Amino acid sequence: MPCRRGMIQPAIDRRVDRTHLRPSVFRSLSSDPTLLTPDVPRRPGLFILVAISGMGPLALNIFMPSMPGLQRVFNADYATVQLTLTLFLIGLAVAQLAYGPISDRHGRRPVLLGGMAVFVLGSIACLVAPTIEILIAARVLQAVGACSGMVLSRAIIRDLYDREQAVSMLAYVMAAMVVIPMLAPSIGGVLDEWFGWWASFAFCALAGAIVLFASWLALHESHTPSTAVRGAADMGFDFIRLLRNPSFASYGFQGAFTSSAFFSFLSGAPYVTIDLLGRSPAEYGLYFISLSLMYILGNFLTGRLSKRIGLDRMIWIGTSLGILGTGLLLVCVSAGLLTIWILFGTIAIMTVGNGLAIPNSMAGAISAEPRIAGAAAGLAGFLQMGLGAAATLLVGALLEDTALPLAAVMFSGAVTGFAIHAARQLRRSAPV
Repeated sequence: MPCRRGMIQPAIDRRVDRTHLRPSVFRSLSSDPTLLTPDVPRRPGLFILVAISGMGPLALNIFMPSMPGLQRVFNADYATVQLTLTLFLIGLAVAQLAYGPISDRHGRRPVLLGGMAVFVLGSIACLVAPTIEILIAARVLQAVGACSGMVLSRAIIRDLYDREQAVSMLAYVMAAMVVIPMLAPSIGGVLDEWFGWWASFAFCALAGAIVLFASWLALHESHTPSTAVRGAADMGFDFIRLLRNPSFASYGFQGAFTSSAFFSFLSGAPYVTIDLLGRSPAEYGLYFISLSLMYILGNFLTGRLSKRIGLDRMIWIGTSLGILGTGLLLVCVSAGLLTIWILFGTIAIMTVGNGLAIPNSMAGAISAEPRIAGAAAGLAGFLQMGLGAAATLLVGALLEDTALPLAAVMFSGAVTGFAIHAARQLRRSAPV
């Protein structure tokens, strides 16, 4: 017995002493599951982060090939059909303002599960919509649910990684999740031709249900909820504080304008490809794959190079490529040289640039105030989706028998994003 007591006692001592370790030491023990405690957040796998992030892009892109055909299905003009996209983006934008602060207060996991449930319900409502008005309203509900994953995946990454590591993680997640919007237009085009426009929403409902179940099983809480009672006014003060932070404002608005160029393309490209250039919805989906591959390339380069080059230089390179791609498209359209190869070839240059710039600008924005990373992620997403929605409205109002308005709006967004970043760098380098 003395021998056994001598063997057991040191183990008990080590177990007790382990509770007094510093957090930095404690994290070093996380590779051993037997040494974990509830105080150590468990990092989710890449797959679940990609899945929750991808529901918004899936719902956004799978529906694109069906938009021109809805004019005939519901006897509506293209401007009305365009609202299924514009109000979807507005729903994404506004809901992000709520998800971030609410998750700061109540934790990431319960808020995310609730959002995914709303996404499934919204997809089912779209599936059975009898009129274009009900479809538009159901799309807003779908967007409100989908944006939970887009916001909270960023906040979860910021909870678990420092700024430099967060850039790489965001880039890898974005690169992986681009597979979803890369395949979505092709899937949507095929479903539309085989079954009709409603089949895309059936696919979204099924995918959302699977992701909801997987999140319930595999996604653990990464954030210690605040114990302070915070109302809408407190959330508003957080947003004001962020907007008054020069770092957040610069990164947030630069990323928003850079993204608006691509949202403009999403709005007008189906009409230009199908109605002006005479291609089929399935062909649009196939050509869209090339853009997704270019975005994956940009994200991959960001993950590999951001730590070495720095996020500000990566944004310089990315926004410069955006100006190059959209500028070439504007010149070609103005000269009457638009073809399907020129349309997607020039925008491929821009999407590589977006893959370099957007993860870095997002990491910079959510790192400006780490204590309220959820609110920062939500506000940054709101700026992106809000400006994206405004760009789609502008393209929808101007686009008729030429692609010139599309090219002009895209070029304006790319130039503005570059200018905002340039202004910040000039202010930082100016002598005090």
